[in-house]
Amino acid sequence: MHRPALFAAVLGLGRAGSNVGDHFVQSDYCARVKGATDAKPVHFAASPDDEPTVHGTADGIKACAWHCLTYTATQALAVGAGARVLGIRLHPGAAAAALALSFVTHYAADRRVPDGLLETLATKTGKGNFWRLADHGINGAYCLDSAWHHAWETAAALIATTKATSR
Repeated sequence: MHRPALFAAVLGLGRAGSNVGDHFVQSDYCARVKGATDAKPVHFAASPDDEPTVHGTADGIKACAWHCLTYTATQALAVGAGARVLGIRLHPGAAAAALALSFVTHYAADRRVPDGLLETLATKTGKGNFWRLADHGINGAYCLDSAWHHAWETAAALIATTKATSR
């Protein structure tokens, strides 16, 4: 199998794992609390009948770290299982580096501090209005967040396949 095919397979597997990790595996608690700070606390109630609890910086850091851990583990499972089925051998060091890149860049975006990395990037690149768009069935912040993650997942797939071989 040629390297471009290995890259495409690993990218597809990683993208699938990422989507599952972000949308099915991530808990509602993590999704809501991961950006909390003491200056901008998050009020969270597990159900409409529960009294909301207040969460600050320490809770936000823990929620974001837990989300990124489960997100990256889901990617690892998807890529590892898929690579095995496809007969792709990933070098352990390259795979670990790719997963570390995925974890760190996902954490940097999802923690949303200081001052929201992605919001700041959107504003500085002329996409601030799109970032704030939440109308007509479009959520600009979600779209730009996804674009950020997809770009880094592509870089991670390149890293993971630097020493990959097929059986």
